[in-house]
Amino acid sequence: MSKNSYPRSFAHPRYWPTWLAIGLMYVAAWLPWPLKLGVGKMLGLLAWRFAKRRRQITAANIALCFPEKCAEQQRKLVKETFIANGIGLVETATGWCREAEGFHHRVAYNGQEHLARAYAQGKGVLVVGIHFSTLDLGGALHSLFFPADVVYRPHNNPLFERFMTRARSRIFGQAIDRHDLRGVVRRIKAGHIVWYSPDQDFGRDVSVFAPLFGQQAATIRLTGKIARMTGAPVVPLMFHRNPDNRTYTIECLPAFDDFPSGDEVADATRVNEFIERAIRKHPEQYLWLHRRFKTRPEGESSLY
Repeated sequence: MSKNSYPRSFAHPRYWPTWLAIGLMYVAAWLPWPLKLGVGKMLGLLAWRFAKRRRQITAANIALCFPEKCAEQQRKLVKETFIANGIGLVETATGWCREAEGFHHRVAYNGQEHLARAYAQGKGVLVVGIHFSTLDLGGALHSLFFPADVVYRPHNNPLFERFMTRARSRIFGQAIDRHDLRGVVRRIKAGHIVWYSPDQDFGRDVSVFAPLFGQQAATIRLTGKIARMTGAPVVPLMFHRNPDNRTYTIECLPAFDDFPSGDEVADATRVNEFIERAIRKHPEQYLWLHRRFKTRPEGESSLY
């Protein structure tokens, strides 16, 4: 069977809602930009209104990370986060279902010389990204400037997984399962750029605790491990939707120096410092809906 075909089993009625969702994504991808934004805002507001559990998680994260904001400012940021992530859904549809070349006029790339310099070393590059609502559209727009592979988490729905993987494989050189460390190392050693986002909580077994927004956050050790195994430079990358809601900015920073340092906590702290810096630029665009602080230091109770 061709990797671009779908098994006959996906015709089963249990997959009809997934087919409908995929169809709606194609429709959303081709909407005029103002209407696209309107649909995204509506989706965000609906989620803010009805997704009570996600609203609670988002509110807990924001209260924890922005204690300097008053209660009203925190509530406003929660709502803005849902709106931004609703827009992110139609941006994802756009990135997956349309060719990036049609959106070259919408993106500015600052600091691309840093990635070019790292890439020119011939050791491959590990790009550290972040789970902003703009992530998948950002990957598509980034492909206009540099070829890259991406590390991702497979979807539980096999039909949507096939659709998602096909879309990302069109954008990126290769979509690599996050559990496939050998695949990541192999691609970097072959001289490729690999984009991966280490800003989620993967549990105590694979993490160290390092500061993030003044909290001790379980931070995956993999960034330093990959750098040590490959000798590749580690380059931080930010991507944001601009205030006009029509254009985007990619910002690449210089590669981390003296990384890995040999100290896992120090390396995780370096990564988190970059992540916090990026989030503070446009906090509403971050994926606060996930339980970033679910793993707590010994003796501390759950935040959620």
